[in-house]
Amino acid sequence: MDGPTTGLEAWQRRERFGLSAVPHVSLTVATVLALLVDHSSPGRVLAVLALAGATALWVTWMAFRYTRWRNRPLPGTLSYVGLLGLLTALVLVNPMFGFAIISGYLYAFLLPAAWRVPGVVATASLAAVSQIGGIGNITAESWPVWVGMLTVNALMAGAFAFFAWRGDQESLRRKAMIEQLAEANIQLERAMAENAGLQAQLLAQAREAGVHDERQRMAGEIHDTIAQGLAGVVTQLQAAKQARDDETRRLRHIDLAQRMARESLTEARRSVRALRPQALEDAALPDALAATARRWSDDHGVPAEVTTTGTVRPMHPEVEGTLLRTAQEALANVAKHAAATRVAVTLSYMGDVVTLDVRDDGTGFAPELVRPRADGGYGLTAMRRRVSRVAGTLEIESEPGMGTAVYASVPAVPAGSPA
Repeated sequence: MDGPTTGLEAWQRRERFGLSAVPHVSLTVATVLALLVDHSSPGRVLAVLALAGATALWVTWMAFRYTRWRNRPLPGTLSYVGLLGLLTALVLVNPMFGFAIISGYLYAFLLPAAWRVPGVVATASLAAVSQIGGIGNITAESWPVWVGMLTVNALMAGAFAFFAWRGDQESLRRKAMIEQLAEANIQLERAMAENAGLQAQLLAQAREAGVHDERQRMAGEIHDTIAQGLAGVVTQLQAAKQARDDETRRLRHIDLAQRMARESLTEARRSVRALRPQALEDAALPDALAATARRWSDDHGVPAEVTTTGTVRPMHPEVEGTLLRTAQEALANVAKHAAATRVAVTLSYMGDVVTLDVRDDGTGFAPELVRPRADGGYGLTAMRRRVSRVAGTLEIESEPGMGTAVYASVPAVPAGSPA
């Protein structure tokens, strides 16, 4: 992720190297030529070397400060004037230092925009002086030649400066893009770090939600199988105890208790393995409902009529299991609370929904007054949670003395569809 930052640093290093290498090479060549042409005295040689060394140090310093001074007119102008002064001194000492004049053109961009043309012209005039052989060769007869050289140098340097200016602008644009990419990468790294933390948080929440959902599922399954089965077993055993004087009735109640215990054990095992109810393994939903209602009627002595409307078609196991468990819970509530004389169960296949309606003519109750029971009553809560898990709705209609209707509506998800 540090590519743009590394690219910016590499670009700046190359720029500093170019701004330092070209002037140093040209200055070295000019110094060698100057010493070859003029080495008349040790003092003059020392002067040349001293000026050349000072100019080399000045150029090195400017190369390293170039980026900082580019947008600071005063330091850039002063450093350029200092460079031009050193070049002038070198040319006055020996015209061969005209080869080092290129430094003046390179660093003209340190000047404010309005002063760059005068800076280039001043540098071109210095180059013309070196080309004519020194300041002493500019006389009344030769000055037109010097002016001509100045003009040519100025035009050539102007063209060079123009293209260099275009390159400089492109360089600035690239640097700006690299800086933007570097900033974007920093923000991206921060976003990735935040996303990693958020992902970890979401995974933790998903695990907690999964655990909570499984606990609710198991609670509902335990209520629908073990709790109801044990309640039925207790009821039958109590009835058998009360029928001690009637051996036939006593044995019938004991047989019913054994059957309920076996069925509850089977359903509990299937619930642990998250399997559909046994009744739906052996029959379609309407037949399973009819069988459930028939056994309930036999156990409690209350007639239960099952009616199916619409075109029967296989539904997703979750949908059918939800409807069967809801019917079982509704019938269990009728047996425990309603004191009903008859029950009607209606299963309706309609377009995109399947509905279940369980009605009784019992005592009824006021649904809005029902509160969670201290003994852990779970019936209505279990039904609502179970139906909502398959995106369905559950409604309870009841009034004291007017019976109760439990109405469940779930999506008609065909068998074989994804869960």
